[in-house]
Amino acid sequence: MKRLLCIMLVMVLCSFTNQKSRILPKGSLFVIGGGHKDEHLMEALVQTAQLSSTDYIMILPMASTIPEESVLDMTKQLQKVTKNKITSINFSRSDAGNRGLVDSVRRAKLIYITGGDQNRFMSIVEHTALFDAIHSAYQQGACIAGTSAGAAIMSETMITGNQLKDSIYRSTFDRLANENLETARGLGLIKSAIIDQHFVKRSRYNRLFTALAEFPEKTCIGIDEGTAIIVRQNTVKVVGESQVIVAKKPRGLKKKSNGMITWDNLTLSAYDEGQMFKLK
Repeated sequence: MKRLLCIMLVMVLCSFTNQKSRILPKGSLFVIGGGHKDEHLMEALVQTAQLSSTDYIMILPMASTIPEESVLDMTKQLQKVTKNKITSINFSRSDAGNRGLVDSVRRAKLIYITGGDQNRFMSIVEHTALFDAIHSAYQQGACIAGTSAGAAIMSETMITGNQLKDSIYRSTFDRLANENLETARGLGLIKSAIIDQHFVKRSRYNRLFTALAEFPEKTCIGIDEGTAIIVRQNTVKVVGESQVIVAKKPRGLKKKSNGMITWDNLTLSAYDEGQMFKLK
C-alpha cells in the first residue's frame, strides 16, 4: 500500500512539473535580421513591447566590440519613437552574477541585444543569473529584442557563423555539405526554430539548408536586413521592408558518404510585412 501511494505521489509530481514546463511566456520576441532599422521598424518594436510610462528599456551590448557606440546608436534610434527611460549594462562574466545588476535586467519591459558576435554574447551570459533573468523577464511579459547576432542568440540551437569544413570565415557558405555547420547553445527563447540573419542580402540559403539537414525537426527562419519577426508564443508576424524565408519538413533527406546532402522536397515559404505563420 505504501509503495502504491509513493508511486501515485511521484506521478502527480511529474504531472505538475510537466505542466509547469508547458507554461507559455507572457512576453514577446522582436527579432531583427540586421542592417538599417528605419523609424517604422522602431515604432513596431515599441508597440510590441507595450511600454507603460514607467517602464524602461535595457540595452545589452555584449556581442559588440564597440559596445559604447552600439548603445549610443540604438539609444538615438529609440529616442525618436519613445520617451521611456533607456539604460544599458555592458556585462562582464563576473557581472552576470551580480544580483543588483541582474535584477535591473529582470525588471526591464524591453530588453534589446545588439549586433556583433553571438559567441561573445553567450560566453558572458551562458550558465549565469543573467541568463535566468532574461528568461524570467520574458515569462513575465517583457519583450526581448535583438538584431543580427542578437537575432541568432534567440534560438536554442544557435548558428555560430562558422563552417566546420573551412577554417576561413565566410559570410555566405560556399557549399551545401553534411556536418559543415557549427552550432552552439543560444538563449533558447525559441526552441523549435533556428534563426539566421542578413538573409536575402547575403544569400545565406546554403547555410539555412545545411541547418535544416542537420536539424530536420526544426523550422529554419532566415530574416533579411531591415526586417523583423514578432513572436508571440507559436505565432509569428513579419514587419519591415524585406522578406523572411522559412524552410522546414525536408522529405527524403539523405546524407551521403561523400558529404553531399539531398532531399526530394521541403516546405519553403517567403513572407513579407503583415504576413503570419506558425513556428511549428
